Amino acid sequence: MALGHLMIDLEGLHLTTEERELLQHPLVGGVILFSRNYESLEQVSALTAEIHALRTPPLLIAVDHEGGRVQRFREGFTRLPACARLGQLYDQQPRLAKQAAEQMGWLMASELRTVGIDFSFAPVVDLGKGVSTVIGDRALHHDPDIITTLAQAMISGMRQAGMAAVAKHFPGHGSVVADSHHEVPIDTRDLTDIQFTDLIPFARLIKNDLAGIMPAHVIYPKIDEIPTGFSPRWLQRILRQELGFQGVIFSDDVSMAGATVMGDVVTRTQRALQAGCDMILICQDRKAVIQVLEQLAPYHSPVSQARLIRMHGQKPLTRQQLQQMPQWETAKTVCLNLEKQLDINVDTGERLA
Repeated sequence: MALGHLMIDLEGLHLTTEERELLQHPLVGGVILFSRNYESLEQVSALTAEIHALRTPPLLIAVDHEGGRVQRFREGFTRLPACARLGQLYDQQPRLAKQAAEQMGWLMASELRTVGIDFSFAPVVDLGKGVSTVIGDRALHHDPDIITTLAQAMISGMRQAGMAAVAKHFPGHGSVVADSHHEVPIDTRDLTDIQFTDLIPFARLIKNDLAGIMPAHVIYPKIDEIPTGFSPRWLQRILRQELGFQGVIFSDDVSMAGATVMGDVVTRTQRALQAGCDMILICQDRKAVIQVLEQLAPYHSPVSQARLIRMHGQKPLTRQQLQQMPQWETAKTVCLNLEKQLDINVDTGERLA
């Protein structure tokens, strides 16, 4: 059975009978986990193993695990600093900041891979302009060149751990006050302004074979009158054709308020697929998931299928194997010092293995 184009969430710590049935629906291709799905390393490992065993190829399993405010799994995992800490370090010690970003990306990905997570929706490459409270210290920096440098280092670390990266929120959520979880943000800038600021990190990361991108539920009326994730102009013309992106486009959650301008949930899902999204997220609304599964026409794209398969995690390792790796302690120390805003004095002088 091919991977479907929907990514859905779960209610608790274990799969219910209903969820097992939903996950075997041909339109489903992935699962996103939240804090409510995590109790311990052993519990989440058993959950991901059961999910992966349901289908061939295995369903994709993702999580939002950026660091700072957005880290779904806590107990048993290293507490990751907010990404803005890396930007602050870069202003003082650029070389050390790049090393720390690579170590943080590796650590995040390695710990998640030991419990069967395929990928994290990270890094955030929005500009930290101090305008958007929902972005805030999730942003690496306000300078797009520095963001690109640090994001590329994080992605390098993630790749070394066997995890693909998903940059968000295309083309940039950092210039609007409104939170798309609760309202519809509108950015009135023209395309030229966006190209020379917010789009820079995306364009440069794409040239380095970025695996995934998540569009923002933001309307840029001078480019298109609908949110980016539903816009063929943004996704097909600008992202695919002009920027040359060949990876996976993941919609942001179509249950969010920023998506409601596109109609009911079935219409939103259809419009996102038609615009060019490869996988659609529907979260926090089981009724909506069932409605889409019952009413959405069968959809298959061989090109999307090839892209999605690339998102499966690689280099599986156990927690014990990870703990025996010297760079694990080094990376933990770096992240803990960043979190506490201490001096970063662990410098191996070399890249991770």
